[in-house]
Amino acid sequence: MSNPKKLYPKGYEPIHQVSEKDNVGNELLNAILIDHAKEKEESLDTDIFDVMSRRRSTRKFEPKLIEEWKIEKILAAADTAPTAGNFQGFEIFHVKDEKIKEKLVKAANNQPYVNSPLVLVYCKNPSRVKLDFPATTLKEFAIQDATLAAAYSQLAATALGLSSIWIGMINKKKVAQIIRTKLVPSSILCIGYPTQQKLPKPRRNLAELIHVLG
Repeated sequence: MSNPKKLYPKGYEPIHQVSEKDNVGNELLNAILIDHAKEKEESLDTDIFDVMSRRRSTRKFEPKLIEEWKIEKILAAADTAPTAGNFQGFEIFHVKDEKIKEKLVKAANNQPYVNSPLVLVYCKNPSRVKLDFPATTLKEFAIQDATLAAAYSQLAATALGLSSIWIGMINKKKVAQIIRTKLVPSSILCIGYPTQQKLPKPRRNLAELIHVLG
């Protein structure tokens, strides 16, 4: 069966067509996401609503390596995030080098937990967004794309028994220099096994949060 043809708003059709290379990428993505064998071995609860209720910001991690298959799933989750025109206007830098992590600590307001077992830097790449809009709009799309990708990774980490903290207070210029890119960083996601499980914090009443019109 052939894949259904994608429809785009008039005037915003993508410049490039889906290639065989794209299809190979999709197959790899699906293989990573659909393989639940190791998840079952660890008896992980991946119900999306339970995952959201368990997500906590963690600043202390165990000095324990994260399994490669979990890292693959976290990165694959980012790949599934919705993006403007499906152009994925973001890039992820997976930082393994300990010296680079130490430099990122200083570029992130000296927050020591930036030096965690898994460090991912999310950057905007508006040049990927092939839509007919002003450059300022494409940059806005790119920051939204990078933010959603990081959020999907964060939820995936929680589902895999890990914890994380989102770092938004960063010196973007210094971070870009450290990871050697001309792209603009938007956030750093630090992930690892938490030293302790945190209890949920009080939240606003939904009646205060939601505004119903009509």
